Amino acid sequence: MSAPAAFSDIAKAANDLLNKDFYHAAAANLEVKSKAPNGVTFTVKGKSAHEGPIAGQLEAKYVDAPTGKRPTQKKPPDPGARKGRRISLLCGCGLRPVPQVTLFIFSDTTHHRIRLIYSHRPGLTLTQAWTTANALDTKLELDNNIAKGLKAEILTQYQPAKQSKGAKLNLYFKQPNLNARAFFDLLNGPSANFDAVLGHEGFLVGAEGGYDVNKAAITKYSAAIGYSVAQYSAAITASNNLSLFSASYYHRVNAQVEAGAKASWDSTSGNAVGLEVASKYRLDPSSFAKAKINDRGIAALAYNVLLRPGVTLGLGASFDTQNLNQAAHKVGASFTFEA
Repeated sequence: MSAPAAFSDIAKAANDLLNKDFYHAAAANLEVKSKAPNGVTFTVKGKSAHEGPIAGQLEAKYVDAPTGKRPTQKKPPDPGARKGRRISLLCGCGLRPVPQVTLFIFSDTTHHRIRLIYSHRPGLTLTQAWTTANALDTKLELDNNIAKGLKAEILTQYQPAKQSKGAKLNLYFKQPNLNARAFFDLLNGPSANFDAVLGHEGFLVGAEGGYDVNKAAITKYSAAIGYSVAQYSAAITASNNLSLFSASYYHRVNAQVEAGAKASWDSTSGNAVGLEVASKYRLDPSSFAKAKINDRGIAALAYNVLLRPGVTLGLGASFDTQNLNQAAHKVGASFTFEA
């Protein structure tokens, strides 16, 4: 029996239908993915917003999959023999040598070198990214290494220009009928967020809470209930300290058609109830179209097509149907290249 959905994913099917693959939010998106022979995956992302600067990110990720046998001891290669690809192995504190990958990143004024070091242990994943905000992000994941069903993440961030540092620890624990998570911000606060979901035969019950160590106070709490099967799902959530209520419904009509709706009410802002409906139609195995509209008259359309293996194009637009003569409409496009 598989574990139930995480607390944030209790209404995932409806939320994805309503929010995912609508490309008008940005004027242009570009994503390029490639995988090196040594198993390191490189991802380059660029985003041009309708207003504001262009944002980008360079990411490298290595997943150490189980091999069933321990690696053999090898003499470290000459650092100059394959410069920029594979350099010397590291050894310290009595540990055996481990592989090491080096990324050379260039900016306008300085030469950055990011080293991606990974130990040969099954279930280990290392991801490093450098963004146009000049932030260096590192994520180390250990899945099923500490205990069965337990995944640990260590996330760090460093901004050289601001001398800003961040460190977080995330824990995920999955068992049949249970999905629990804990998120610790080690430098800010410190603070902690917890959530847990119990599931039985499609029924889900979950709760979320936050705690600030310095203030010794609960910072937030939420609750949710839901029901999910293969063809449809429904959920009711109460977030923002039980002040924002939402009800969502998702239905897979058939292999080509999906439909969903979501209603929300903020008890602190008035009696108005927000409503949003969306639908997705798969035109053929390589393309689909989506449409949605909300109670304010904002309509959005999207089209996604696989041009060829590894090349995906997405087009989107949104219109204010109550003010068609005003410049409130948005158009966007997305390209994804994967090797």
